[in-house]
Amino acid sequence: MLEPVKTVEYYQQDPTPKVFASGETIFAVGDVEEILYGVVEGEVDLWVDGKIVVTIAAGDIFGEGALVHEDSQRFETAIARTECKLAYIGKRHFLFVVQQTPMFALEVIKSYSDRLRRVKKCL
Repeated sequence: MLEPVKTVEYYQQDPTPKVFASGETIFAVGDVEEILYGVVEGEVDLWVDGKIVVTIAAGDIFGEGALVHEDSQRFETAIARTECKLAYIGKRHFLFVVQQTPMFALEVIKSYSDRLRRVKKCL
């Protein structure tokens, strides 16, 4: 089974990853977009209320909440901690991948659960 970021790379519509410079905002609280990102290279900080709640490292994914909620709204701000190369898929491709490769869905859930555990340890 492919790690989640490799699955996102494989199924993304445009073969060119998105590149963000260190300090660049990837998305912000309140943005509405249906994109899931996978970190190919670099690190991304997720911010809530002016605080870093978690850092996403190469090999992991983020932004799945906007694909599973009806309003597709972002509830955190994602900022590149380092220069980042990000694979990405939209909602239509995400649903296709989940349908065709159910293990990917489990990996997405695990990624989210791991992130939530890290956040809870800091509370």
